[in-house]
Amino acid sequence: MTDIQLDADGQLRHLLTTEGLPRALITQILDTAESFVPEVGSPPKKVPLLRGKTVFNLFFENSTRTRTTFELAAKRLSADVINMDVATSSRTKGEDDLDTLYTLQAMGADIFAVRHPDNGAAARFAANAAPHVAIINAGDGSHAHPTQGLLDVFTIRRHRPDFENLRVAIVGDVAHSRVAHSTIHALHTLGTTDIRVVGPSRFLPEDAEALGVRATTNTAEGLDQADIVMGLRIQRERIEGDALADVEDYHRDFGLTPANLAHASRQALIMHPGPINRGVEITGDVAYSAQSLILEQVRNGIAIRMAVMAMIAGAPASGRADNTPLAQT
Repeated sequence: MTDIQLDADGQLRHLLTTEGLPRALITQILDTAESFVPEVGSPPKKVPLLRGKTVFNLFFENSTRTRTTFELAAKRLSADVINMDVATSSRTKGEDDLDTLYTLQAMGADIFAVRHPDNGAAARFAANAAPHVAIINAGDGSHAHPTQGLLDVFTIRRHRPDFENLRVAIVGDVAHSRVAHSTIHALHTLGTTDIRVVGPSRFLPEDAEALGVRATTNTAEGLDQADIVMGLRIQRERIEGDALADVEDYHRDFGLTPANLAHASRQALIMHPGPINRGVEITGDVAYSAQSLILEQVRNGIAIRMAVMAMIAGAPASGRADNTPLAQT
């Protein structure tokens, strides 16, 4: 999939997954995003990099954070933004997804942010997109959510930049989480080797060894001296049958609670891609504690999505001899 993501010069053409992205390219995305983060107390930056471009948010699944931050990111790059309401589109009349793509391309689309329940859907869109059209995967099934993975490592880098020495614990429904897969791939590329996935056996990936993570059903063992603890919600929409037999038992055994977090490093930082389910995988007190980065993750999502769209459809930072940050051009 890396081949379809990059152009002949190795620059970003589409963004479908973090798996296989070169470390230099991930670092370039993070550095570019840094240039879009406003100074404390300053208003958000708006730049003309995508003036005259049209971005379609094509979401076949519900979303609050991802769709809204894509919209804000595109508008801050001065693009025109269309949010498609798929529930009221011609898809309900039987129109194929690719016909929707072709129709919107004919209206002058330049970038699609696509969220879809099927694994591989974003790659299918990319393989059939016009040469001038870019596809950004905003989440496809349980496969990948690359901008979320990138904003996760971006958030970590702003606090704990020494990826090689990080101990990261990801707790919850890892098996069905596209976020977990994308974040794990990005962490590995940046040099993190100590990644633990924690949860009941049905929520742990069967290919843990291939993913390069250590899987455990023992929360104390998994969180032991962890520097970063990321909670995940249970992906009920991707699980057949009863996803969880007993919420109270799950919350006690695997929830991000003060008791369970006592096993982590005293300076451990708490993350969660949202939406959070209080009393299931996390408590409200932990979610909004001084150690929590959850709301910062949301804010950083705007900068990351600005960086990705700017690098795909604007002037890539590596293409300028002076390496001036995109936000300053």
